[in-house]
Amino acid sequence: MNEIRNTPSVPGQNLADAPWRKSTRSQTSNCVEVAPLGGGPAAVALRDSKDQSGPVLLFNRAGWLGFITGAKKGQFDLD
Repeated sequence: MNEIRNTPSVPGQNLADAPWRKSTRSQTSNCVEVAPLGGGPAAVALRDSKDQSGPVLLFNRAGWLGFITGAKKGQFDLD
């Protein structure tokens, strides 16, 4: 998982045109958006919905599946 800002491998224009979506379970704040990416080393992009021009986390397929698995198990819970 890497935080990347408009690198040559992932131009900002490509991310601006990505099909960003937010969960229907999201509250009015503390939301993230996810976008599947078509091709390249990154398979999924993740960003803060309140800062759409801010940093983007990029995941390859294995990294994304690991992140989802960890989230479901509560690995990232702050409680």
